[in-house]
Amino acid sequence: MISVLFPGQGSQSIGMAKEFYDNFDYIKTIYSQADEILNFKLTKLIFEGPKDLLDQTEHTQPAIFLTSYAIFSAMKNEIDFNFDEAKFFAGHSLGEYSALTCSGALTFEDTIKLLKVRGRAMQSAVPNNKGGMVAVLGSEINIINDLINSNSNNFECYIANDNSNGQAVISGLKSDLNKFCELLSNLKIKFINLPVSAPFHCKLMANATKIMKQELEKINFTTPRNEIFSNVTAKSSLDILELKNTLIKQIESPVKWREIIINMINNKIDRFIEIGPGKVLSGLVKRIDRNVKINQINSLDDFKDIKT
Repeated sequence: MISVLFPGQGSQSIGMAKEFYDNFDYIKTIYSQADEILNFKLTKLIFEGPKDLLDQTEHTQPAIFLTSYAIFSAMKNEIDFNFDEAKFFAGHSLGEYSALTCSGALTFEDTIKLLKVRGRAMQSAVPNNKGGMVAVLGSEINIINDLINSNSNNFECYIANDNSNGQAVISGLKSDLNKFCELLSNLKIKFINLPVSAPFHCKLMANATKIMKQELEKINFTTPRNEIFSNVTAKSSLDILELKNTLIKQIESPVKWREIIINMINNKIDRFIEIGPGKVLSGLVKRIDRNVKINQINSLDDFKDIKT
């Protein structure tokens, strides 16, 4: 059985999906619609940069969604891929919006507007460069959680992403993250400071939650064609009220990606298709279970490996 995955922030690159834009007029139309909706030349930014502007969260989020949606549209049109065969759709953080849109729960216009607001709200929830995120490598999630809880008098950090076996991401203010990283160094636990300027998926995003709650309450959801796995619950649902509520909670809640993949595999998923820029999610899936089949679709050549 098949599951379709959509990437989140960090997968962006200058020129992503350009060959789809160059080859298909209907893809050009999608990009033009995005530019018009946003009143901003997002297409030019995606294809020409500069990278530091594309990497700003308020641009990154709609850009990754637009790229994923364009590739998804090309799959439907060019190879007539039957997405009804996919039992589940899921996306990593902002990728959940891609999953909801491609499954018919949200309109393209509503989603790209929402992600512009979401990106701006998340970026501004904490003063610029006051917060950050650190990836912890090679350590189990329960060990990391114990370290954070047992040192709560010294620093305040939060698990933001449980990505895969041996990979978690921690959020916090930079002053607290520095203390946490010092502890990791003493314990000889590997870590990487991530190039972000805000601490996503933790309670420091409270102001962003308020903004997105107001925005999402204006939006009409439609029952999706495919079951959607929530980042918050790591469970699938077709209930539009539940899907909307978990999107609100998602801003401050940790991304339970490892649990999502495990639950999919336990539901007899043995093939994953990652649609969008990069191949980050495919790597995470392989770390969880090397026996499953994975296809990444981010170029026209990748269509050769897909069969309906």
